[in-house]
Amino acid sequence: MPQSQVDLHLHTTCSDGRLTPTQLVELVAEKGMRVVAITDHDSTEGLAAVVETSKRFPQLSIIPGIELSTDIPGNEIHVLGYFIRYSDIGFQQTLSEFRDGRVARAREMVDKLAALGLPVDWDRVLELADGAVGRPHIAQAMVEKGYITYPQEAFIKHLGRNGLAYAEREKLTPTEAVKLITGVGGLPVLAHPREVDNVEPMLPELKAAGLVGMEVYYGTYKTSEVKAFAAMAKKYGLIPCGGSDYHAMGTPGEVEPGMVGPSLEIAEKLYAMSGNKISLSK
Repeated sequence: MPQSQVDLHLHTTCSDGRLTPTQLVELVAEKGMRVVAITDHDSTEGLAAVVETSKRFPQLSIIPGIELSTDIPGNEIHVLGYFIRYSDIGFQQTLSEFRDGRVARAREMVDKLAALGLPVDWDRVLELADGAVGRPHIAQAMVEKGYITYPQEAFIKHLGRNGLAYAEREKLTPTEAVKLITGVGGLPVLAHPREVDNVEPMLPELKAAGLVGMEVYYGTYKTSEVKAFAAMAKKYGLIPCGGSDYHAMGTPGEVEPGMVGPSLEIAEKLYAMSGNKISLSK
């Protein structure tokens, strides 16, 4: 039995994960998960395959989701959306524009790496990106060239926000992302709050825009951090969510589905808020 049967933050090859939608569903089912949300970056292209594969595992419930990157001065905030109407035409057009921006940014970073004496093949980056092109695909290309051992290393010096090869792209504001998600019937949740400097003052405005939750049980967060964010969520009336943020990168110590996440009761609360009924905790 996994430590948590709920994981609300997972990625596939349709953004920057290494498992296909089918492979990811098979993995979480094998681990005994009950509720998972597939939250690829700026893409819902894997959701049809996820839903189809999940039919083989009746004990597994799928929440259709997404993760949007937003911009604030000096930092970025990611917003998750659960139970989105992902077939909405206007929504898909917006996502397409976001992905185009990712491609342009990725190309600029590849050019910067070449100027730094670390050339990677652009066509190879595109091959690695089965869906939305992202920095992890460039990082994987750097691993293949032998510049680094693990993809995460690329973010320390080169691809992170203050890295030598970093490039910006046009993003939404956090409030705009929350409203985009609510506009397609979704439940917006603030992702990995520890990575946002001075996050608490932003919460009232985001909640007023429609934010319903924030990640508390996340990745490698320490017990003290979980406790602090749980108290913050309670203070602002936000549902304490979370998950592994699993990408299947193979990095040592990578948190896998089932290792961290909220309770079944929290999942039921999200289902109820979305207008769906489910019985999980019995």
